[in-house]
Amino acid sequence: MTSTLSTVRTGIVGLGNIGHHHAERLVDLGVPLVGGMDVSAEARRRFATRYDVDVYETHEDLFDAVDAVVVTTPNKFHEEYAVDALERGLHVLLEKPLAHNVESAERIAKAAADSDAQCMVGFNNRFSNAVQIVKDRIERGELGRVTHLEANYVRRRGVPGRGSWFTRRDISGGGALIDLGVHAIDLALYLLGYPDVEDVSGVTRSEFGPRDDYAYLEMWGEDDGPEGFDVDDSASAFVRCAGNRAISLETAWATNRPANHEFVVRGTDAAARFDLLEGDLTIYSASSTSPNHLEDTSVETRGNDSHADEQAAFFDAIANDRPIGNVEHALTVQRVIDAIYRSSDARRTVAVADSSRRRPDDLAAEVRDGSGETNDRAPKAARDDLE
Repeated sequence: MTSTLSTVRTGIVGLGNIGHHHAERLVDLGVPLVGGMDVSAEARRRFATRYDVDVYETHEDLFDAVDAVVVTTPNKFHEEYAVDALERGLHVLLEKPLAHNVESAERIAKAAADSDAQCMVGFNNRFSNAVQIVKDRIERGELGRVTHLEANYVRRRGVPGRGSWFTRRDISGGGALIDLGVHAIDLALYLLGYPDVEDVSGVTRSEFGPRDDYAYLEMWGEDDGPEGFDVDDSASAFVRCAGNRAISLETAWATNRPANHEFVVRGTDAAARFDLLEGDLTIYSASSTSPNHLEDTSVETRGNDSHADEQAAFFDAIANDRPIGNVEHALTVQRVIDAIYRSSDARRTVAVADSSRRRPDDLAAEVRDGSGETNDRAPKAARDDLE
């Protein structure tokens, strides 16, 4: 593994905070970080100064010098860089979500399927020790048949820099749902074994980001105020899967309630509850042997760096030519997100299948309420095809 790592020349596309986050872990892992690319001259300067590597204004020059790339750009630009890399035979670690919309996500998935190179989407929370312990217990049958996931990724005040690409729908594709909800949806489906997703009922809201009096203690990035804020800052959804399995989802950048990162995995023999950020894990069960009784078992886990372990898995797959297989999962998540937005606009349950192949006139019918008026309660994430 170590000798293989030393031969995989790796570059980073997108040299902002998450690009630096990945760079630090590449260096710690012993992967040769040989360059970076960003359209911002200042970002290139800072990256070159910190890591003493070549930096490029165009991705073609970087791609000529590497065997693998980590793509950490805003969502809209994932396709451009990932598809070109895969067509060149370069391995790609692509930050979540797969793309900013379903159509772009499908093109990336096709490029990954057609390429001989490895492609991995950055669902780093799968590598949390608490998640891996729960996954192992599910696979060993200790929870029985897992039928329901309660998935929460809720901040009290955590809207990322207003005015940044995160709060611009044309670049991000959405707000809290596509930023935080993408992790919660993937993790829930991952623990369920990625069953077919049938339909979704959801509501998205924009209640805090557009306010002049948005009160917060700290903010990632600069606060340029509410002008142009056109994404959701919270979402609630119910996701129905094959086999009568289901997911209840709560995700938010901002709410008037305590933060919540709790996942509850409900099985017929036992359940597991864990905190995604803290790693606290408890197993709940009941027994009729001897007197009836309930058992709550705390499981102590060792905290781990999930991004570092994600990178290790990526390079291990390259070394052993073992397909990673999570791009199709990421495409499913993208379709679920799309369905939640459509459901919110249509004010009804919608099917997930073939969401990207709906015609504009079909979508127009979906976003009409009973009075024949367009539903404008939430950001128009699902109405891009009409504009």
